[in-house]
Amino acid sequence: MDLESNVGGRDRLVRATLAVLLAVVAVRALRRGKRTTGLLAGIGALGLGFNATTCFCGLNRILGVDTTEQETDDAVD
Repeated sequence: MDLESNVGGRDRLVRATLAVLLAVVAVRALRRGKRTTGLLAGIGALGLGFNATTCFCGLNRILGVDTTEQETDDAVD
């Protein structure tokens, strides 16, 4: 499986932040006995965490989106 980077700086930071927030939601939901909410939030957290750590998103690849190029466009000379 080719995991070519397609998730860049800001996008990666947003995904990591959302992963942490969803992990908190998952833990709180599971403690309150809301299994479905906890499971869905946990799966979302894992997916976004994977995207943030590997800099790869399968959905971005399918849609032809590459946010790594944004980093060079924002640079000021």
